[in-house]
Parts: sequence; structure tokens; C-alpha cells
Amino acid sequence: MSAIFTKLRNALIPADTKKSDDGRDQWPSRTAFLLASLGGAVGQGNIIRYPSQVFNNVGLQWFIPYLMAIFLLAIPTLILEVAIGQAYRGGAVAAYNNMNRRLRGVGLASIMVSSVVVVYFVIILVWIMTYFRHSFTSPLPWTGRTEEFYYTQVLRQVDPTPGVIGPNGVDSFFSYSGMGLIGEAVGWSAFIWFCVYLCMFNGVGITGRAAYVTMALPIVMTIILLGRCCSLENAGRGIKLYFATWDSDSIASGQLWQTATGQVFFSTGVGFGYYIAYASYNSKWANAVQDATIIVCCNCLFETIAAFAVFGVVGYLDINPSNTPRLGAFEIGFLTYPAAIAAMPGANFWAVLFFLTLMLLGISSTYPMLDVIVTAIMDRYGHKLARPLVAFVLVLVAFLISLMYCTQFGYYLLDGVDRWINNLALVFVVGSELSLSTTIYRFKDVFTETGKHAWAVYNGGYFLGQILGVAVGHSVSGGAGAGLGFGIFFLGLVISIFICKTPTAPAPRFWNNNAYLKRFWFLAFYSGNQLRRDLNVIVGSGKNWNIPVFWSPVIRYISAPILFIVYSLSYPEFWTLRNDPVYVFGFILAHFCLAFAVVALVLPRYYDVFVLMHRLDDGKRVAAPGVLENSIVGQNEDFAETGSGSPKLSDDDLKNEKP
Repeated sequence: MSAIFTKLRNALIPADTKKSDDGRDQWPSRTAFLLASLGGAVGQGNIIRYPSQVFNNVGLQWFIPYLMAIFLLAIPTLILEVAIGQAYRGGAVAAYNNMNRRLRGVGLASIMVSSVVVVYFVIILVWIMTYFRHSFTSPLPWTGRTEEFYYTQVLRQVDPTPGVIGPNGVDSFFSYSGMGLIGEAVGWSAFIWFCVYLCMFNGVGITGRAAYVTMALPIVMTIILLGRCCSLENAGRGIKLYFATWDSDSIASGQLWQTATGQVFFSTGVGFGYYIAYASYNSKWANAVQDATIIVCCNCLFETIAAFAVFGVVGYLDINPSNTPRLGAFEIGFLTYPAAIAAMPGANFWAVLFFLTLMLLGISSTYPMLDVIVTAIMDRYGHKLARPLVAFVLVLVAFLISLMYCTQFGYYLLDGVDRWINNLALVFVVGSELSLSTTIYRFKDVFTETGKHAWAVYNGGYFLGQILGVAVGHSVSGGAGAGLGFGIFFLGLVISIFICKTPTAPAPRFWNNNAYLKRFWFLAFYSGNQLRRDLNVIVGSGKNWNIPVFWSPVIRYISAPILFIVYSLSYPEFWTLRNDPVYVFGFILAHFCLAFAVVALVLPRYYDVFVLMHRLDDGKRVAAPGVLENSIVGQNEDFAETGSGSPKLSDDDLKNEKP
């Protein structure tokens, strides 16, 4: 018996974790990394949130902004996160510190966002497990009373006393009387946190194996559900809404573009830090660009195909946007789907399959967020602490904090925190990582070539134009805001070019034609382009895909401004909800998270405590315009190590390298 137990333990828990050449833990295989990363992206939101967004904007026109957001936002951002994690061999704080010490706060802010989200995310799994338990009762207990069951048996919520906003301000605040703990919710929360611990306590060795269950198995289950839902009576009616309807008028609607962009952004899962953490356990020479592209495309393909199941149910229930109010993710997952399942033959089997699929997808999205924190702690204190102990303490603390969501007002609290963490903190963190990484990286090179004043004026126009443009856009009109924003940017551009020194270092071909073009290139594109070149030395080695030349202009001048516009939309919304304590709490918590990114720009030394002593200076660089920081001399040759653990550039490579 002991021999059988030992074999089973060795099969589930690897005795020795694979190591990279630099001694860092490494994924057992590329497939394990991709599945674990996909687990962070593919969650129950792909099955219930995505269809709700499409239903509310029904028609093929949805895919125009959706596909544009994939290629202009999701893929470029994920390339950055995977590449820096892999190249700089560390979690979010260590990786951004390696870019520049003033970016440590961006990494820490992403960890804070994950810390907040992972705690309340589990309560959604608690609701799923409540449905899962009742799925074994025949007939299903929500049959004929779907809404009543959801609100009274699952959420057990007590409606608050509404507050009032008068003409002179807040007259009264919302009051929540239902504060009691829900025993079943506490029990399921403990069970889920235990499952999360099992999936990540021993590092990427166990996480890689868990991913085969939590990611691969739900894919099979989703295919089964897809076949069943698409074979329902009148399912074709709903599928026609999804893939055979066209509404040209809605293309001009800002709501469509905002919703599609938000869906791609939140579905991909950038900004939480787990892609950086997971990529740091890759081989240093892995194909990061290809991996990032695979993750985004598989995630979007999964939700696009899985939505056919929901629209099969939509046709079966004979609902459409003309006879049904706008649907949210919770309505799809806990009202629409259960109502359809209750009416199916073999309802119990389909209910068990559906909620088990949601639970596994939810687990696969939960442990990556906790792994972000574990990786950061191990990067800093791994020489002193055992990973299983760190994971246990974090799970225990997270469970205790999550108890506030296991209450009768837990649903309201979740909504209040989730709204601002996602719409404010997360969007701000990603916008900051895109804009600041292409501004601050190797900025001393730009100082040397253009002068500090020209750099400050140009980037002042870049950031101030966005801030004031958005502010005027909300207070006056969109056209006025766009005009002011672009006006400030171009004014800063013109002034900076005229006060700029003419760079002596070479610029790429076209930009070398005259002094003004050369000045513009160094001010506008140098930092992002140099980041791309330095990363390509590592992640683009051999037959790997290279980060393309248009990548840095896209993330700086398209992706980042889009995110800051989305970020700004949350403030007018808060003004209408400022009399609700849970929304005020979430609003303050979101700003607490983003404050970490802002403070580090001004006071980076206060973040030294989060970085190992021997890596504190990794982000410090002397000015060397146009010179690659790293170059692969030969994978099997000896090379001198720099602070980031990367091969040092040889003199011959310096001569042959083109900007």
C-alpha cells in the first residue's frame, strides 16, 4: 500500500523541480507553461461574461472592434509582460526594476491588484459550488423559480436601505443591514482555497501538472456542453443572432467600441502580473513572442466558440435584445443557463457538468493570481523561506479576508470593489506599464543625445495632452477634448524639436535623412525601440519570433492612450454612486493600488525593500545610445554576466549591430 501511495505522490507532486541554467525553477514543459498561462486568461468569464457582452451588442459588427483590440491592445501588451518576465528572470517587481528602478511601483501595483481580486474572485466560485451541490437534487431546486433561488438560496442577500443624492449633495447614504456570515459560503470558501493551495504550493512543477486538469478538462466539458446547447430546439434562432446578424448603425456607437475593448482587455488578463511571474520560470531563450500570441489567440478563440452554447440557449428560451433587458455575466451564468438546463431532459447531468466546468475554470484563474504574490516573496526572501510555507500563509490570510464576502451583503461588496479595481486600478496599471516603459527605459541615452529639457517638454506634452484632453472631453465635449489633447501634444513636439540638440548617434535609415527627423525619432521612439532591441537579443534568439519594429509605437501611441480614455470613464460614473459605502470603499481601495505606481516614480528608493540587495542596481544604466545591452554570443559559450543575468555584448557585435 505504501508503494502505491508513493507512486501516486510522485505522479502528482514532482520530487525535484526542473531548474534553468541560472538556478531558477523552470516549467516541466512548454505545454505546461501555456496551459497554466491560459488558465489565467480562460475562466468562467469566457463562458458567461463574453456572451453577455455580445448579446447586448448583438451582430457581426461586434467583431470589428473586438479584432482590432486583440491586435492593438492584447497581443502587444502580453508580448511586453511575457518578454520582460522571461528576459529579466523575476516576478513583476524584479522585472520592472530591471527596466528602471522607477518602474518598481508598476510591478507592485499589479501585485496589489491581484491581491484584491483573488480574494473576492473566490466568492463567485462559492456561488458556483452552491449550485453544484444542488445539481444532485431531482428535480433541480431552481426549476420554475430561477431568480428566487439565486437571490434567496445562493446569495441570501438582504436588500439595503437606499440613499439619496439631492441637489446640494449627498442627503443620505445606503445602509446595509444584512451583515451575517453565511455558513455554507464559509465552508465552500475554505474548500476552494484548499484546492488553490494544492495547485500551487510546490512551485511550477505542481502547477504545470494541475493545469492539465484545471485547463484541459474544462475544454473537453465545454465541447460537450457546446454540442448539447447547439442541438436544442430553436437553437439556430439564437445562433443567427450571434453570427448572422448585422447592425451597421451600432458601429458608430462609442458603447460598442468601449465594450469590445474592455472585453478583450479583461479577458486576456494583462496587468495582474501572473504572465510576468510565469514567464520568469521559462527557459531564458524560449519563444516569448510566439507564446504571447498563442495565449491571446487561444483565449479569444475559446470564448468566441464557447459563446455558441449560450446563444443556443438564447434561441431555446426565445429571448433576444428586443424582448429582454441587457444581460450581465451573472444573469447568464446564474439565471439564463440554469433556467435552460432545468428544462432539458437529463437536467441533473447537464447541471453538474456545467457548474463543474465553471468551477474548474475558476480555479485555473485563481491560483495564478496568488502565484504572483508568492513569486514576489520568493524573489525577495526565497533564500530564507520555504515556498510551501509561504503559499500556506498566503492562502490562510486570503481565506480570512474573503470572509467579508461570505456575508449577506457580500454580493454588494463584491460589485463595489470589482467595479473600481477593474475599471480604475487595473486599467491604470496597464496603461502605466505601456507608456512608462517606452518613456523611462534608457532615458539617459535620450538625455545625452537631445538634452533634458527637450525630453521633458516632449513627454510633458505627451502625458499632459492625454490628461487635459480627457478632462475637457468629459466636461465640455469629446471634440473639444480631442482638439485640446492633440494640440498640447503637437505644441510640445514642436517646441521640443526646436530646443533639442542634434543627436550624434545614428538613427534608423529614414530618420537619418535630416536633423529634425533625427531629433523627432530620438524623442518619440528611441526608448521603446531600444527596449525592443534589447529584449530581442534574448527572446528573439535563434529561430524565435522577434518583437516587430512597430510594436513599441503601437503600445505607446495607440494602446496606452486607449486605456487612459477607458480609465477616465470611471470618474463620472463614481459621482452618481458616491452615496453608497461599498462603492466608496472600492473607489478608495482602487486608488490605494494605483498609488504604488505613482509614488515609485518620485521616490524609488522607498521600494528598495521589495528587491534583493544584489539586484537593486539592475535597472541602473550608463548612457550608451544605440548600443545593445545584451547580445547572444553563443548559447554554449562562456559569457560574462551582467546584473540581469544576460550575456554581455562583444565588441564585434557592437560594430555589426544596426539601430
